[in-house]
Amino acid sequence: MAAAARAATTSLFVPWHRLLPLLRTTRPFSAAASPPPSSSSPNPTKTKKRKKKNLIEVANFLPNWGIGYHMAKTHWTNVSYQITKINLYKAMKDGRHGKAWGVAFKDGVPADAPKKISGVHKRCWRYLPRPPKAVEAQPKAESQAA
Repeated sequence: MAAAARAATTSLFVPWHRLLPLLRTTRPFSAAASPPPSSSSPNPTKTKKRKKKNLIEVANFLPNWGIGYHMAKTHWTNVSYQITKINLYKAMKDGRHGKAWGVAFKDGVPADAPKKISGVHKRCWRYLPRPPKAVEAQPKAESQAA
């Protein structure tokens, strides 16, 4: 009889750490009305934000992988690269990873030689349809008249 009483008391005992998941998943008891579903938001025409592209993804949509085209980071002003070479990683065949080289242009003036472009995988690159023009100092009208 003692064994039956012990079995009855042990079967009713549940450790507290086994009850925690049940407490987390239960909804709180409330007499208040539940809020309306989130699908009826005040601005249903809001679109999803576009994911920006890295240099390789931008070059993917240009002819010949963007070689000869000008690209720049979105926050750069008066600075761009003219792409001269792109190496894609063979291990990753998704067309989003690789290395790139190009001639740097600052205020429309090219640098001496191509160099490796840093930050190729950062998601802030854009294609420049019109490359920056070199800004030349124009002589004053007074110096021409003299």
